[in-house]
Amino acid sequence: MYLELRDLHVNYGKVKALHGINVRVDEGEIITILGANGAGKSTTLMSISGLARPASGGIFFKNRPLHVLPSHRVVDLGISQSPEGRRVFGPLTVLENLRLGAFTLKDPQIAKRNLEWIFELFPRLEERKTQLAGTLSGGEQQMLAIGRALMASPEVLLLDEPSLGLAPILVRSIFETIRSINKSGVTIVLVEQNARAALKLAGRGYVLEVGRVVMEDRAAALLANPEVQNAYLGGTV
Repeated sequence: MYLELRDLHVNYGKVKALHGINVRVDEGEIITILGANGAGKSTTLMSISGLARPASGGIFFKNRPLHVLPSHRVVDLGISQSPEGRRVFGPLTVLENLRLGAFTLKDPQIAKRNLEWIFELFPRLEERKTQLAGTLSGGEQQMLAIGRALMASPEVLLLDEPSLGLAPILVRSIFETIRSINKSGVTIVLVEQNARAALKLAGRGYVLEVGRVVMEDRAAALLANPEVQNAYLGGTV
């Protein structure tokens, strides 16, 4: 098994955020996790990346337990996250933000190659490399957040709401780039409110409701499912 969440329970104090979810991710695929606000989508990603500790259950990457590791060790093993809300370092330049993403890399040549690749994916970032990140547009900050996560040479990229607050034309561009990243060999776990776009991009999907997986299927089947259409797609596709 490549990446697997087994009977995962996560609490925030007395509040139960995840109630024993099971999710598997195969190498090289894109999966999407859908659900309303508060369903547990971001908690799922934060658990994988070591930022939220399970109360019980486990997370395994190539059969190695992740749930016992600090978050920087999870990055070392090949899993990076682009967080909801971008969270770029506003007072730092674009280039400084990207270099921070490579802090676990020991080979400067790999960091250099990654930077060149990111500038190919996002030419706008190269144009803005000396600009302060806080002065970028929302779309540019999203490119920077994804680029920063890619600097660590991840095998698995966790994307939390990459289209949030972006104009439709930028959403299309970001999703095309996500497809390119996946084609380069990076496995992607995508949390996304834009369910239609996510299901058209992904191969499989999971639907969370109040911390439980209530549905899992091929993305095309979920896209055609009347319950999913009514709940997340605004009616028929």
